[in-house]
Amino acid sequence: MLDYLIHLDKKLFIFLNNLGSKPFDEIWLLVTKQLNWIPFFLILLFILYKKLGTKKLGIAILTVAALITFTNEITDVIKFSVQRIRPCNDDALAGLIRVVKDSDTFSYFSGHASNSTASMMFVYLILRKYYKYSYLIFLYPLIFAYSRIYLGLHFPLDIISGYVFGSFTGILFYFLFEKLSNKLTTPTTHE
Repeated sequence: MLDYLIHLDKKLFIFLNNLGSKPFDEIWLLVTKQLNWIPFFLILLFILYKKLGTKKLGIAILTVAALITFTNEITDVIKFSVQRIRPCNDDALAGLIRVVKDSDTFSYFSGHASNSTASMMFVYLILRKYYKYSYLIFLYPLIFAYSRIYLGLHFPLDIISGYVFGSFTGILFYFLFEKLSNKLTTPTTHE
């Protein structure tokens, strides 16, 4: 069963990866770099500031820092435990795929997918009560993580697993944020 799933994963990867073409390679190389998303993050930061205020925003920023650290560490533990090679290094795929960027680290699961999904799930859970279309922020992890398939760096199952792990992590840290911010921002009464 696992072999069949991996076979399907590779076939889907070959299909999705081959949708790319040389004229778009530079765009996807820009998309995959986290620093290029700074304007988007600054807009989200401003929106959070307007809705949360300074103190809760500070707690949210610390929570996101802990969330990303946690997600990175767990992702690395799993990558080094599973040790799945990246598509760009898979000899069985040579000549069948487009390799736009290569890496010598392991593939399963995608840190880009898990981090981006975890952080956007966290932000979504905060903003959903203020904005009807707040779910649109999930376009970021979809586009960001797809860039990894386009470039030849991750299989679809790497991305999907990253999305699942990131979703659970984002929800967990949102609940931690709620508890912490309620505790730290609720005025205490003295009798």
